Amino acid sequence: MSVLLLRLAGPLQAWGSAARFTRRTTENAPTKSGVLGLLAAAEGRERDADLSDLTELRYGVRIDQPGTRIRDFQTAHHFDTDKAMPLSERFYLADAVFVAAVEGEPALIGRLNAAVRAPVWLPYLGRRSCPPSQPLDLGVCDDADIVTALGEVPWQASGWYRHRHGTPRELALLLDCPPGTSPDQSFRDAPISFDPRHRRYGLRGVVADWVPNPSVERASVHDPTSALGAV
Repeated sequence: MSVLLLRLAGPLQAWGSAARFTRRTTENAPTKSGVLGLLAAAEGRERDADLSDLTELRYGVRIDQPGTRIRDFQTAHHFDTDKAMPLSERFYLADAVFVAAVEGEPALIGRLNAAVRAPVWLPYLGRRSCPPSQPLDLGVCDDADIVTALGEVPWQASGWYRHRHGTPRELALLLDCPPGTSPDQSFRDAPISFDPRHRRYGLRGVVADWVPNPSVERASVHDPTSALGAV
């Protein structure tokens, strides 16, 4: 198996799994439907295209910088009648950074990596109003499982965040629940169809885990007492 790694960083992100009507919420981390939708758009797939190959990919995300939840109120007018539309309440994650990963067959992963590097349609972080601030591509990890791959990517947090919060020894992971394992939580973010006439999503079990921060591992190699010699 191969693993495609993506850096998801921007001023604003919004990853809704239960947003309806005038209240548009966001989860605390990128959803599977949001990331698979990003990959489908990069490939240029139409919204009614078959998604079965993408939904079979194992998905995981590492939380490098959790960000801050903010709320926005938006007004709109109907294009034809100029009638005022209902006030909508929208939530976002500000200044968040994540590393998302999808694991699958090397041929499919390689094709998706090429699409991310030269997307047909521009990627966005959950909503069109949320463009990424950095390149998405973190490369492909071959012959590795998703947890190993997420544990090897350098910590992606911003410089100001590192200065303010220090360096955590571990980083949180959210992973697709393996078969035969009880999930820690469930989200309705397994895409069945992105067709705007009838969008459909299934339930997805998620397990939480932790991975050592690679930045801490590299720093811990130095032993300041080694120069003293044996006692």
